[in-house]
Amino acid sequence: MRKYNRILLLFLGLSCAGVATTSCSDHLEELNIDPNRVDKINPGTLLNPIIYEMSTFGTSRANAYTFEIMQVRVPFPSAAGGEHRYLITQGAGNSTWNTSYRWLLNVKEMEQAAVEAEAPNYQAIALTLKAWIYSNLTDSFGDIPMKEAVSSEEGILKAAFDTQEEVYRTILEDLEKANSLYDKTKPMAYGMDILYGNNIDNWQRFTNSLRLRLLLRVSEREEMNSFDRMAAILNNPEENSVFTSNSQSAILQITGVDPNMSPWGRASDFTLNTVGSEFFIDNLNAMDDPRVEKFYTPAKTSDGADMGYKGVPSGYDPAQQFDYVPSGMNTELVTAPMISVIMSYAEVEFIKAELAQKGIISADAQAHYEAGVKAAIEQWGAVVPADYFENPAAAYDGTFERIMLQKYLALVFNDYQQWFEYRRTGLPVLPKTEAMVNDKQVPVRFLYPEEVKIYNRDNYNAAVSRMGGDDINIKGWWEQE
Repeated sequence: MRKYNRILLLFLGLSCAGVATTSCSDHLEELNIDPNRVDKINPGTLLNPIIYEMSTFGTSRANAYTFEIMQVRVPFPSAAGGEHRYLITQGAGNSTWNTSYRWLLNVKEMEQAAVEAEAPNYQAIALTLKAWIYSNLTDSFGDIPMKEAVSSEEGILKAAFDTQEEVYRTILEDLEKANSLYDKTKPMAYGMDILYGNNIDNWQRFTNSLRLRLLLRVSEREEMNSFDRMAAILNNPEENSVFTSNSQSAILQITGVDPNMSPWGRASDFTLNTVGSEFFIDNLNAMDDPRVEKFYTPAKTSDGADMGYKGVPSGYDPAQQFDYVPSGMNTELVTAPMISVIMSYAEVEFIKAELAQKGIISADAQAHYEAGVKAAIEQWGAVVPADYFENPAAAYDGTFERIMLQKYLALVFNDYQQWFEYRRTGLPVLPKTEAMVNDKQVPVRFLYPEEVKIYNRDNYNAAVSRMGGDDINIKGWWEQE
């Protein structure tokens, strides 16, 4: 029988991925061994911690990494280096690796408990969460341990790496299985979940919306037959429901009521030594987009007067001087009540717009584009101006580039999704500067953590040899031409 002390030992040993030591000190209090506690968990025990921890981690990483790499905000001042200049350190991906495997262990426990309890909805949710976490993990690193990961109970301490293709095939199969498992006649009986309040319909919509995201991600691989599979999903909404409104989005509402707190203990830390990026702000300004005031504070002239919204170039020359105080980040973004985005309805509409624009589905690309824009704006509590789409900078112009520009704006604060979609499409075209390193190219992956090289050397070497190296410019399977 699985006991909490065994879970604790798993967290503290070489177990999360079978490859690296993981620090879990921030969770020790809730996992302290207590002989009076029930020694068997139910399927709902770990659901809310998984949702909260992985969602807020994604939000924090959007700020710490994606905002720089995708020119949403810029460290300021920045004398040298920095991810906005495409300098990626060895440990840049460590938290992603360790946090993901830490909570994948809990997802595995949840799935096993759901099967034992004959609770198909919880099993479907566990499969969905597993697909979500593994997809972000493989898109961040490439080949990763999956089939043998978090398996120290089975005696596997050094997990083999699965290829990115194997990971994608598995998680897409899991999502298809999850969709078939949902049973509305069997209520979720193990507590109220913090994402959907036990709304099985919305959980199923999330499962299928995530299928769309991941099928689109690998759509350049002909062997995946992604476009036909996506069309089949969208052409049969009775069996494959997806998001159709903002209220159905996988967006965690951070209430500010303990333990559902903002990941920023002090909102001021969010704005410390950072300002808005010129590229992101200029696009919002050109569109007269109301999101600009949701995301940023007004810039100031040298004498303190408001001058609208103005950022600084990402990757600016360290010697460059600015004769104004650039727009800062708005602390309301990280002050509860706030939102933490896992996957939005807007993203689904932009997926549909892309498929329609490419002729994959019979639909009005402009209608889906405009629905996606409206959803993205309203998601942040802003109101879409009545004449918004009369502005040539915001109107649908029939191009894939216009869809992807608005999708880029919509994916703000959604973990690494801007970065992943840029790597898939090369859009939007980001400005380059002479101060950027890495040949002015956006890196396409994190380096594996040093602990992986030390404690799982043979499997690490096999993966690196297969991928062509452990380098920030080594493209993953779905990116290769």
